[in-house]
Amino acid sequence: MNAAEDIKVSSEDRLRADLYNFLGLMLSGPPDQLLLDQCVGLSGDDSDIGKAISGLSRVAKASKPKGIESEFNALFVGLGRGELLPYASYYLTGFLNEKPLAALRTDMATRGITRAPNVYEPEDNIASLMEMMGGMIVGRFGAPATLDDQKVFFNKHIAPWAGHFFADLEAAKNSVLYASLGSLGKAFMEIEREAFRMTVA
Repeated sequence: MNAAEDIKVSSEDRLRADLYNFLGLMLSGPPDQLLLDQCVGLSGDDSDIGKAISGLSRVAKASKPKGIESEFNALFVGLGRGELLPYASYYLTGFLNEKPLAALRTDMATRGITRAPNVYEPEDNIASLMEMMGGMIVGRFGAPATLDDQKVFFNKHIAPWAGHFFADLEAAKNSVLYASLGSLGKAFMEIEREAFRMTVA
């Protein structure tokens, strides 16, 4: 029996989850040629998020995996550290492995979410949080999370810092492709924040 077949998720929620998962994938490591080609195939409209998608597509068309790997390393790895530290703890306290990470681990345990065995980054990194949110929406960790549960998780672990991070990514001196991804993430976080604000908890 395929559990995925039994899970009913609206097309709008599936699109939201796809965008969270896409952001998580792009932020977890430099994209290969296949993923870059998929970025090239994206198209947007005149909305802020649509313009960001179109911008990402244009930059991806002129990008090569080797150059993007160098960009990714300069942004997130670097010698000692990258230009940005994409962790909730750092953005909220100025230090790594602080209370925001402990709070996230508690919430992950409650929801049955565990870190993949081949992942060594602290769980409060932006890529993992995007993937968690995407997984919760479509039910990758059990039943799909209710809108109220999504709102609680978003407001606690993502909203306080992700918009700031994406704005920093957009403006980072080493950002080219990732500047476009920063624009997309910033626009998406604003849409999610406003949508959750309008829901009754």
